[in-house]
Amino acid sequence: MGRRESNRSTAGRHDNLPTALRDAVDDFARQLALVENRSPHTVRAYVSDVVSLLDHATRMGRQALHDLDIAVLRSWLAQQRTLGAARTTLARRAATARTFCAWAHRNDLIGTDPAATLASPRPHRTLPTVLRIEQAAQLMIEPVGVDDPLRLRDRAAVELLYATGIRVSELCGLDLGDVDHGRRLVRVLGKGDRERSVPYGEPADAAVEDWLRRGRPALVGPRSGEALLLGAKGARIQATVVRRIVTGAARAAGVPHVTPHGLRHSAATHLLAGGADLRSVQELLGHASLSSTQIYTHVSVERLRDAYRQAHPRA
Repeated sequence: MGRRESNRSTAGRHDNLPTALRDAVDDFARQLALVENRSPHTVRAYVSDVVSLLDHATRMGRQALHDLDIAVLRSWLAQQRTLGAARTTLARRAATARTFCAWAHRNDLIGTDPAATLASPRPHRTLPTVLRIEQAAQLMIEPVGVDDPLRLRDRAAVELLYATGIRVSELCGLDLGDVDHGRRLVRVLGKGDRERSVPYGEPADAAVEDWLRRGRPALVGPRSGEALLLGAKGARIQATVVRRIVTGAARAAGVPHVTPHGLRHSAATHLLAGGADLRSVQELLGHASLSSTQIYTHVSVERLRDAYRQAHPRA
């Protein structure tokens, strides 16, 4: 974000909007939060972009929503680019403009949708950094004695992250009742409160059993509740702690720096490399759209290339 934009807070720009525009922003935010059940972080991001758009519109002399047109939208995006916004940021802001204008049109706040024909730059999609399968195996923390509950917890956390590919927030939110030991499944509450069941293998099962039998009882306290994984003081484990666990395990194992999200990438990549189909991986990861999962298909291309070299008579 450029200096001129960052010097003026979203709240300040919101308060300086004409009343009708300010009310529209507030109604849009309520729609996202209460009807669409978007996360507070997502709502803040949408509101920030819409306030920026409407602030730009008022500076162009447009004081009402029906004054919005494609020229205003393009001018706003051009200004963002001049201020140094990345292509991914521009693509996100164009998407926000389309969502907001479509909502305003559905609610009869504007006669026509000015963003219906708004194009956005295609963001550069870089392939995620992933561990090799042998590096992921090196990362796993070895079992230890009964007197080290934190190490047992750390092992369970790392094994579960890689075994399931769940997000770090989803791991931290797991309760004891979310683990089906008999079928080796975890029930996960993901983005948008979408629930899914994710299988895990024997190594993760052994790590979780060790933690529950020999580790968790040593840390449990009044603030533990039903949390599966606990912090050192007995409360539910925090995402920042899990990140330190994973990066520390990578450093100790001598493998490339990796985060919990990197383990999620690695799990998805290794599943596809092992022959899992894209739809199954989408379901396991909890992606709402298949396009979010397709970033991992570079692995399938490599497998196809290898198969071609081995099988085609003129390879």
